[in-house]
Amino acid sequence: MKKVSILIPCYNEEDNVVPMSEAITNLFENELKQYDWELLFIDNDSHDNTRPLLRKICENNVHIKAIFNAKNFGQFNSPYYGILQTTGDCTISMVCDFQDPIELIPKYLEEWENGYKIVIGIKTGSKESKIMYGLRTLYYKMIKKFSDVEQIEHFTGSGLYDRSFVEVLRQLDDPTPFLRGIVAELGYKRKEIEYVQPERRAGKTHNNWYSLYDAAMLSFTSYTKIGLRLCTFTGMFIGVISTIIGIVYLILKLCMWDRFTAGYAPMMIGMFFLGAVQLFFLGFIGEYILSMNQRIMKRPLVIEEERINFSEENIDI
Repeated sequence: MKKVSILIPCYNEEDNVVPMSEAITNLFENELKQYDWELLFIDNDSHDNTRPLLRKICENNVHIKAIFNAKNFGQFNSPYYGILQTTGDCTISMVCDFQDPIELIPKYLEEWENGYKIVIGIKTGSKESKIMYGLRTLYYKMIKKFSDVEQIEHFTGSGLYDRSFVEVLRQLDDPTPFLRGIVAELGYKRKEIEYVQPERRAGKTHNNWYSLYDAAMLSFTSYTKIGLRLCTFTGMFIGVISTIIGIVYLILKLCMWDRFTAGYAPMMIGMFFLGAVQLFFLGFIGEYILSMNQRIMKRPLVIEEERINFSEENIDI
């Protein structure tokens, strides 16, 4: 009997962990009886009632496991680490707030049985803010245009990953993994399942402008050269423009020596403009250096505080 692992990352999801565990359990006990299964929650240092609820859930069902992180290790490290801890023939990653519909699971498994080693969900629409969805669309198109590696539009990480691909992830040993990019860069031939993203079942989203910026910079620094090339091209462009302006001012001064007065305004404007450009690109280059620094330090993805319902057969990374 094939074994299916379901990974659910969570952070302050006290309103969703119980309904999610019940929904997954009912799905496998009623519709997917042909599979053995495990459900793994990896908690990223929740401060609400999530952990006590997970302990109770695990006590009542041996198929359900939990990992408690010692602290919050971010929105990318924790799910990636959780995938490495699963033991199934395939692993399905989904969010805890039901924005990845559980109805996708049978569809993922059907395509997996058809031979696809990677089956992912692609959002064709969303019931979230239209402004946010529009900004995400713009971001995906921009990163796809500038990236050296194919990027998958509206792919949030939800999908099925065959055991063979999980082994690929394990061998990468990347301290700052970006799963969405890794799937596009290193993944097998994949099947895409379209869906419309529903609203959160309960609770508030934990994404904010800073976390979205962090995700954007991680993908930019990992899969594009556009930031560094933009620095070079902008510097060349400003240099050429400055040279032309300087020649024009020299000609005007020579032709109208007594009537042409340049004054300090152009000089001050130019200084402030060049200073702003330099600071902007220093920050951009800093993002690349920060990404390099994190990879050089090779710190662990996650430090565990506790794990529940694991046996000796489980992989400990």
